[in-house]
Amino acid sequence: MSYGKAIGPCDFYKDNQEFIVDEDNYRTMLDGEFCGEAWDCVKRYVYTALHGGTMIGMDSYIACCNDACRPVMFRIERIDEEE
Repeated sequence: MSYGKAIGPCDFYKDNQEFIVDEDNYRTMLDGEFCGEAWDCVKRYVYTALHGGTMIGMDSYIACCNDACRPVMFRIERIDEEE
């Protein structure tokens, strides 16, 4: 790694990309559509939302990948389905 040079944004994701998570694709990290390092940072919040919980008293939460050179921000929201 060369310090002092711009690395650029993470090439794994696109701006405003959305993921819908259910019980099946939670266990498979969305079948490879999600970076493993980023998933490790956000999965606890996704799990909470998936099981009807709130994150710090709110229905959405902002989490970040821990890649200090190319961080990605994730807004995690619980979507309640109508029965």
